[in-house]
Amino acid sequence: MMTTSPLSPHDALLTLAIPVALEEDVLDFLMLHPQWARGFTIVDAEGMGNGATLLTTMEKVQGRCRRKLVLIAGSDSELRQLLDALAAEIHNPDVAWWITALSGFGRLH
Repeated sequence: MMTTSPLSPHDALLTLAIPVALEEDVLDFLMLHPQWARGFTIVDAEGMGNGATLLTTMEKVQGRCRRKLVLIAGSDSELRQLLDALAAEIHNPDVAWWITALSGFGRLH
């Protein structure tokens, strides 16, 4: 059976694309702020393009950098508050983010 989440509306998905070196700092921040991030998912990724900061020799040869994607479902307004607080804590232009609308969120039972 499929049910929707009764906790709060999940109308948006925040994706943070972060350098691997910031993983622990960002995850620690999220764990300290469950009011904005009740749960999240972390995915290995690689970044390419003008915004990619290539640090290692291998990244420079391949033309892509290792990243982590942190996915957080929640309400749009709470996710924007999270972004403001995170930006005040971690000043790093290598952190990219985007918010997309969610048409549904729930758990399979």
